[in-house]
Amino acid sequence: MRLLHTMLRVGDLDKSIAFYTEVLGMTLLRRNDYPDGQFTLAFVGYGDEAHNSVIELTYNWGVDQYDLGSGYGHIALEVADAYQACADIKASGGNVTREAGPMKHGSTVIAFVTDPDGYKIELIQKSS
Repeated sequence: MRLLHTMLRVGDLDKSIAFYTEVLGMTLLRRNDYPDGQFTLAFVGYGDEAHNSVIELTYNWGVDQYDLGSGYGHIALEVADAYQACADIKASGGNVTREAGPMKHGSTVIAFVTDPDGYKIELIQKSS
């Protein structure tokens, strides 16, 4: 078994695709409309779906906002340099909600950003 994807419901698909591709550097792998079901699916990631886990962005036509709920945590991305990643994300218009630095009860360098819908994304600096 392997993890295929994580699905997020989004209120503005084009804005979300732009964030994940332009701000976080992912690639839009595919996008399909389902007129009978009135929804669109877009898959983004850092590599093809055959070898990588990806994110499925689900846009239900006519729904522009969701409650995030208290059970959702975050998506985690490994980065070479969390400090530089935060600077790059801010320069691209992204929202850094926790600047890079050591985690509260450890030494791992982390940061947090949010996507256009408010979903949290943790940046974890790769240990050397």
